Amino acid sequence: MTDATARDPGLQPERTALAWSRTSFAVAVNALLVLREGLISDKTWLVAASVVLLAGAAAILGVGWQRRRSLAAAGTPLPLPLPMAWTVLGATLLACAAATWSMLASSPW
Repeated sequence: MTDATARDPGLQPERTALAWSRTSFAVAVNALLVLREGLISDKTWLVAASVVLLAGAAAILGVGWQRRRSLAAAGTPLPLPLPMAWTVLGATLLACAAATWSMLASSPW
């Protein structure tokens, strides 16, 4: 029987670190699409939402970079610092709120 606290010796830490980068890229692309729509339709709130999304993408990229760096140095990633976790959570919630607001504001009803 294996110990429940044993770490996965496989590639899971590397996959997780790369997932942070892929997520930040996806958020950044969506932010650029929102920015484009805001500039075309002359809606300042969409431009503001895109700035928030770009800041969230930068925060997510920073987390991924830090986790890859700690993985290279220690062999296993260090736990995510609490302030950084709150920053990423806040950016995610703001992105979801901006997306919801955008969809509701552009709906015909």
